[in-house]
Amino acid sequence: MSKLIFNESLILLDVEGDSVEKILETVAQNLANQKLVKESFISAIIQREKEFATGLPTAGVSVAIPHTDVHHVIAKSISVAVLREPVDFGVMGNDSETTPVQIIFMLSMDEAHSQLSLLQNLMQIFQDGDVLKWLVNQKDKSEIKKLLERKLEFEIN
Repeated sequence: MSKLIFNESLILLDVEGDSVEKILETVAQNLANQKLVKESFISAIIQREKEFATGLPTAGVSVAIPHTDVHHVIAKSISVAVLREPVDFGVMGNDSETTPVQIIFMLSMDEAHSQLSLLQNLMQIFQDGDVLKWLVNQKDKSEIKKLLERKLEFEIN
């Protein structure tokens, strides 16, 4: 299994956008610019979000975990984006509801099964309202990287 790429260039702070599509495009384009995903990833992730919402109304700060098919991925990575203002995402499993998302964990997995263990570790973070509030207020990418590496307990480059 390949290592997960996660570095400060994949942490975006004060991301602005007035729609789910704009936010996803910004985060996905950053991954494409770094040659971690194919250009097709951008439209694929936006389309998949329309079909299968990924917003999670978590404790204190809502998150979203957009992801798409492995054939759009060059290297396994995770990007974290903290939004300047919350944007309403559809709720996972109930797209008639929305939740004001302020943190996005965009997953680009190169193997279908590799997503599961990462999602399990992310769910631990999502259940900790204090960690989510800390992430929203943090301005130091290196501190965010350190915390997530520790919390994810994952093989990270």
